[in-house]
Amino acid sequence: MSADINPAPSRRTPPSIATLILLSGLSALGMNVFLPSLPNMSAYFDADYRLMQLSVSLYLLMNAILQIMIGPIADKAGRRPVILWGIALFLVATLGCIFAPTAEIFLAFRMFQAVIAVAIVLSRAAVRDMYDQDKAASMIGYVTMGMAVVPMVGPAIGGALDELFGWQANFWLLLGLGVATLALTWHDFGETAMKSGKTLLQQFREYPELLTSPRFWGYSLSCGFSSGAFFAYLGGAPFVGSEVFGLTPAQLGLYFGAPAIGYFLGNFLSGRFSVRFGINRMVMWGCWLNAIGVAISIVFMASGLGSALSFFGFMTFVGVGNGMSIPNATSGALSVRPHLAGTASGLSGAIMLGGGAGLSALAGALLTPETGAMPLLWLMFVTGILGVASIMVVIRREVQLGLR
Repeated sequence: MSADINPAPSRRTPPSIATLILLSGLSALGMNVFLPSLPNMSAYFDADYRLMQLSVSLYLLMNAILQIMIGPIADKAGRRPVILWGIALFLVATLGCIFAPTAEIFLAFRMFQAVIAVAIVLSRAAVRDMYDQDKAASMIGYVTMGMAVVPMVGPAIGGALDELFGWQANFWLLLGLGVATLALTWHDFGETAMKSGKTLLQQFREYPELLTSPRFWGYSLSCGFSSGAFFAYLGGAPFVGSEVFGLTPAQLGLYFGAPAIGYFLGNFLSGRFSVRFGINRMVMWGCWLNAIGVAISIVFMASGLGSALSFFGFMTFVGVGNGMSIPNATSGALSVRPHLAGTASGLSGAIMLGGGAGLSALAGALLTPETGAMPLLWLMFVTGILGVASIMVVIRREVQLGLR
């Protein structure tokens, strides 16, 4: 094990990076594998597309709420038991989605599926338990680089499964992978943190220590706004692909993975260069790439050159930017108060996903066949610029405090 790893406070072996990658991947797959099926799901349940689109925004909202709770619970009880219970409950919710008789019941179980947030929250917290700040940013980059493979291939697989077997096949896939992940986690996720010994009420009382930190807010909001462009994309791109450009579910699945290609590259850059250049520079460069990629797409659309290829192709820049900004901003947020790493992971994730839920729903509400893709692109551009402004708060604060 690397010399950079902090001594494990448990007699159990800490999880391997491969296990953390797979945990993050399951969380990502649960978010987007079924997106190409949304039009067919609307027809199956005889429901309006906008109602079915809530399966994205409600999932993100519940994910955000749960992340607020997961961090303190894991700081009190330990990472291992919380993550095992979370995966088990995810399996129950997935069965509910498969057999739901109505759209409303499906949405209820879909919200319940958000408990898989434990996978991403606690895999990040485990990395921070084991590594110092800059090394943690690098390792989180590698962990989420593996996570990027899933959204790259997930929608393509989901679209193909939908055409071959129907939309339920996507959730059978999640069930099978969830069972395998539960078994792997049981065998290879040793405890990485000392139990705090505090009650849950005492844990929640420590939130003000984070919420009054300008640096925590700067990192969390830069992460939230940068990823907000992607969450808006999640909410609007299925409509743009199917209704504006007339793509089939299989075609949409292939195009939809474009940001993940960039995300993979951005996470590789984080893993390779975060220690060398520092997390603040990586976040800044990532936020700018995010905004620039969307700006180029806006120019193409405004000039009449827009197409499915240009719309989805330029989303690769959004992916690269997110791959650089998210792991570094996450590591920064977790390092503001290292003794509250689990709580910070949950709270920063809640800020990111709560904003993502709102942006996803807003993107779905703004789009019609007449508007085309422009409302979505402008929404993504504005969030990218706000991400730049947020990391500037951190940089300015560190200059004031005399930090590096």
